[in-house]
Amino acid sequence: MPEPIRVLVTGAAGQIAYSLLYSIGNGSVFGKDQPIILVLLDITPMMGVLDGVLMELQDCALPLLKDIIATDKEEVAFKDLDVAVLVGSMPRREGMERKDLLKANVKIFKAQGTALDKYAKKSVKVIVVGNPANTNCLTASKAAPSIPKENFSCLTRLDHNRAKSQIALKLGVTADDVKNVIIWGNHSSTQYPDVNHAKVKLQGKEVGVYEAIKDDNWLKGEFITTVQQRGAAVIKARKLSSAMSAAKAISDHIRDIWFGTPEGEFVSMGVISDGNSYGVPDDLLYSFPVVIKNKSWKFVEGLPINDFSREKMDLTAKELAEEKETAFEFLSSA
Repeated sequence: MPEPIRVLVTGAAGQIAYSLLYSIGNGSVFGKDQPIILVLLDITPMMGVLDGVLMELQDCALPLLKDIIATDKEEVAFKDLDVAVLVGSMPRREGMERKDLLKANVKIFKAQGTALDKYAKKSVKVIVVGNPANTNCLTASKAAPSIPKENFSCLTRLDHNRAKSQIALKLGVTADDVKNVIIWGNHSSTQYPDVNHAKVKLQGKEVGVYEAIKDDNWLKGEFITTVQQRGAAVIKARKLSSAMSAAKAISDHIRDIWFGTPEGEFVSMGVISDGNSYGVPDDLLYSFPVVIKNKSWKFVEGLPINDFSREKMDLTAKELAEEKETAFEFLSSA
């Protein structure tokens, strides 16, 4: 058996973590032979609930879980981490402005970035889920200068999975038959789900999605808005934000970091934009198509970008630049 890895999940008493922790513990994220020390962090008022989660994890009797630590202390939670999954954040309530969300969360993620810098391994992989995820991720990375920027990523895999499933539903195939959709930009309603380079398997052969669907109006209209607004639609229906699908996307995202992407396939991840060839300004945490090998991601290069895509990609970059400015103004005055 390999040495156990230390994996932190923040917001561990919350509903996303409740769906996520079993997958991490049962081996479907890091592999069936990888022992895990699972660290659960939440705020002090949630410690009673967290004790219940701890009991349930113990009661699952998962052989890979070598130890489970539940804490409200950063110095305990962030010590010697291999992986940090930052789920906990101030949640968005119905009718809440994104700016309000940003203000509350940059403080949290600055503190967590500082704790990572101080206590975690320098090789730690940090996955930010709490919204606004891109800017929270950038904030945490800036607060952890001794950890490589490339080790920070944020979750746009849920949007990626939503895009895949919408195409699959339209064509009456499974989501597995669709590959290489792209989410560009921000995990917000300005994100751009792009299927210009996506392929779908129909009757045993791969065809382009545009060619398969033969409905440009749908692909440039309803498809995009459905993916952009899916989170809000779930909140409206459930009166709660996406949890099961978010946990599945987090598992997918981390598994790909850990084991790499399949040959010929790329995935979407929010990563640092430095040195990209798609005209996105440097120093933004922007979602790109990436391939992953040996736990390192690379941009997928050389994809032709049409005018329609260009406009959408620039729009979401502009929003991210504004969010970054707001966040850093707030941090400097705080």
